[in-house]
Amino acid sequence: MNDKVDAYVAQSRQWREVIEELRNIALDCGLTEDFKWGKPCYSFEGTNIVVIQGFKAYCAVLFMKGYLLSDPENVLIKTGENTKVGRQIRFATAADVVALELVLKAYIREAIQAEQSGVKVELDKSLPVPAELQDTFDEIPALKNAFDALTPGRQRAYIIYFTSSKQSQTRQLRIEKNIERILNGKGLND
Repeated sequence: MNDKVDAYVAQSRQWREVIEELRNIALDCGLTEDFKWGKPCYSFEGTNIVVIQGFKAYCAVLFMKGYLLSDPENVLIKTGENTKVGRQIRFATAADVVALELVLKAYIREAIQAEQSGVKVELDKSLPVPAELQDTFDEIPALKNAFDALTPGRQRAYIIYFTSSKQSQTRQLRIEKNIERILNGKGLND
């Protein structure tokens, strides 16, 4: 058990019992407990398997590569429209966790087996660059270089943000507002 996770659980008010149940299940499966991204994280031989996440409306266990799991119980949830790999199981009470304990353990074992087998998630990570952004790259070559130097996740976040607008004028305004951030190597949410 990890001291940082102990402190996290102690300060958790709304989801303490749910987190404790999920924690026990993860540890029963032989996972190593750590504290990453401000959350309890459980790994197997150095590879992250699950993260416990508390939200306003629910507490969840996120399978880092849930995309690879067979999900015979149909309980895995894709967390967002642009999510590629991670999948959650959500809980409202500790009793919900207890009711799914066997399923959770089976899914964790399957996630461990997927890691041990070396299966890789092959997904198309590319997103089309909106015309407005390409035009701005043509006008400001340094912006293109700075954008290319960003991590793939930061690039993806910008492209999703820019293209989520239906109007070209709004896309252009969003790009203009973020030029300095990109030139300074910052992500959309940094």
